[in-house]
Amino acid sequence: MKLMRGLLDLVVLQFLKAHPMHGYQIIASLRKNFGVYFGPSTIYPLLSVMEENGYIKSHWDLENDRPRKVYSITDQGADLLNCTEESLIHIYRKLAIGTGKIPFNGNNLTVNGLTSSKKNLNGNIKNI
Repeated sequence: MKLMRGLLDLVVLQFLKAHPMHGYQIIASLRKNFGVYFGPSTIYPLLSVMEENGYIKSHWDLENDRPRKVYSITDQGADLLNCTEESLIHIYRKLAIGTGKIPFNGNNLTVNGLTSSKKNLNGNIKNI
């Protein structure tokens, strides 16, 4: 859960890169895509800080029954997201090379010459 909180701003930027969203849409998307619930007391302060830092911008949508603040990514937010994605990919590759792990290809994983199915790995992980 701590890792997810640490990456929450990046996940929000990724959502907003796809299309502008209001706060409740972000909350619902987090739940749907990651199976975690971050409530308004977490999301709205995060959005406020991200807006203050220039990563997102907002405007009021007054065309619906109730006014909603809609958030979209800025150029600065897109730059941060791109830089972070590149850094994470670089870190992942270094870890994969250093540990001899090769990413899943279909349903199989090869580690140091041994191949195991995703199903077997998931079962073993649950038993740890």
